[in-house]
Amino acid sequence: MRLRFSLASLVLLCAAAGAVAQTSAAPTCADLHLVPAPRECTAVATITVGESGVSLVYEKNADDEFAAKDLEETIKARGMSHAQHNAPVIRLERAESGVAKALLAHHHLTFDPAMHDEGYMIVPDDVRGLAVIAESSAGIFYGAQTVKQLLRGSGKSAVLLAPTLRDWPAMADRGVSDDWSRGPLPNMDFLKREIRTLAAYKVNIFSPYFEHTFAYSSSPVAAFPGGAMTPDEAREMVAYAAQYHITILPEQESFGHLHHVLKFDEYSPLGETPHGSVLAPGDPGTLPLISSWFADLAKVFPGPYAHIGADETFELGLGRTRDEVQQKGLNTVYLDFLTRIHSALAPYHKQLLFWGDIAVKSPELVGTLPKDMIAVPWRYDAEPDFTPLILPFTKAGLQTWVAPGVNNWNRVYPNNNEALGNIRAFVRDGQKLGATGMLNTIWNDDGEGIFDENWFGVLFGAAAGWQQGESSELAFTASYGLAFHNDATGKIDEAQRQLMAAHTVLHNAGLDDVEDRYFWIDPFSPQGQQVSAKLLPVATEMRLDAERAITLIAQARDAAKLENPEALDAMELGARRIDFIGLKFEEAAECASIYSQARALVSDKTRWDEVSEMLWTIGSNNGKMQDMRDGYTQLGQLFSDAWMRDNRPYWLANNQARYDRAAQLWIGRGEQWQLVINHWRETRTLPPASEVGLPEPAK
Repeated sequence: MRLRFSLASLVLLCAAAGAVAQTSAAPTCADLHLVPAPRECTAVATITVGESGVSLVYEKNADDEFAAKDLEETIKARGMSHAQHNAPVIRLERAESGVAKALLAHHHLTFDPAMHDEGYMIVPDDVRGLAVIAESSAGIFYGAQTVKQLLRGSGKSAVLLAPTLRDWPAMADRGVSDDWSRGPLPNMDFLKREIRTLAAYKVNIFSPYFEHTFAYSSSPVAAFPGGAMTPDEAREMVAYAAQYHITILPEQESFGHLHHVLKFDEYSPLGETPHGSVLAPGDPGTLPLISSWFADLAKVFPGPYAHIGADETFELGLGRTRDEVQQKGLNTVYLDFLTRIHSALAPYHKQLLFWGDIAVKSPELVGTLPKDMIAVPWRYDAEPDFTPLILPFTKAGLQTWVAPGVNNWNRVYPNNNEALGNIRAFVRDGQKLGATGMLNTIWNDDGEGIFDENWFGVLFGAAAGWQQGESSELAFTASYGLAFHNDATGKIDEAQRQLMAAHTVLHNAGLDDVEDRYFWIDPFSPQGQQVSAKLLPVATEMRLDAERAITLIAQARDAAKLENPEALDAMELGARRIDFIGLKFEEAAECASIYSQARALVSDKTRWDEVSEMLWTIGSNNGKMQDMRDGYTQLGQLFSDAWMRDNRPYWLANNQARYDRAAQLWIGRGEQWQLVINHWRETRTLPPASEVGLPEPAK
């Protein structure tokens, strides 16, 4: 039975629905601003929704019903759900249906073989709406996700864009790797939101990264209570993701990056060095440990893939395998161990992925690896050509995925200049050389990552993996705000550009863009003074970029109710932290300069009131030192709020301790400054800057 689905109820399809008015000035395909952009698009009609609402028609099967209800949630949120008898109709049609065949014939369209698994078409349905046509449940689902972006406006002002398009992915596997081992560990509510959002932009692989944060029954010591995913949570995640056509691909590091396991004396003897980070390949206990992990993973992750990691094995050859490495060569020992891991995990019937950074150094040996392994070369800079990283694996006949990154690690806000350039070129070269997949990476090296800050880079990765050839950074940036936040003003796009500009300002000043270390460094310290010399000349420009971003976000929110508000909160947090970096260095320099001026006036009794005012300006109820205190306390609260929206409490205390320590530093300085003021009142003298904790003013 076919059903028309509206918010209130499911009613039989009305055979004679009235015509829906269309505007005379229809947009072009270039005006759609879809993310990802469709493969082919021709004319676009605009259907006025107004008060009539929208109806859904779909086949009554579990997969298509889920896609329809998921789409209906967007229709409901946009205030278009109360469908009347003359409402425009959105059809979800399997290609073999009579309706689909008639529509395809009318539009002279056919399905190519490449479209079978995940492809879809969208066609206008006369003047009554549009139809999504696909040969698979995934195609229906992805077509419905595109329709979400074709619903513009809300309530009485809503319209439905009805293009004629054919769309299918360039890469079969389009994934996101999310670091769950160095701080952030998502709560289940956020994890489900993350999965829903990734699916909306046609991502079909989600890879949680584990070092010690899965609760293995065979080795529970390393999993800290509250800081590990349990098997029951994993099963819940897998079942939830499957509805959204996402396969969960677990990564468990199996060679390096294992310090949080090897620091325990139960496991330290398996390491290359005591309490180190790398397993010793020759130890008889290493393969059984690895096998026990993947046995547990196989019980809860039924997908075809597993990721063994094996990157950055820096300690290999520095300890127990020194002699073997000297005799055979580092890369031979490394690749031999990968082959042995492959054999040990064969009973679990998974296709194994491994990071390609070590193996690529010996392209002549890559061919010795089992041919059913998947190589994942990675690099995160915006380079012009990634061919040398990819070609050794594709030439050896290994299936290959490419792994760019969102450039969020160790940063106050992701460096999207670098991220977009990296993703664009790496995925382009991967497609050119036959890579079948893309795994966009998120890393939380210093434990401060807020996932909601990463969506800009995550969505560009989703677009690049779906779209054929080289994706346009400019087109994506001009589409992001509308596609992700339903912002028709363009202000969210411009806010992202302003934050990218802030990174550029620091880079051009010879600094490492907006890194976390600039947020935490004491500007009065010798290291802080070195940073200050480079940062101060551009601090105002950087701050204005950040402040414009804050203003643009507020203006966009005032203009309409925007979607994905958590990402906007995180974006504003990033902007405010960038702004505070500039404030901190500006006011630190002002403190030094003002104190120098005050000391120069001490001998002139007629100007003692000015001296007093200068001292109060440096540190008082509203002094510059108190500005520093306020920045850390207020931003610490915003950070905590953002963290708890996304994550479990685990690890938050480590980050909050830094905010608290920084705030206490400036509270203490403010209290000490009161002693300077009291000394001035009593003696009318001021000691040298070094004696009151201030640097000398810059020359």
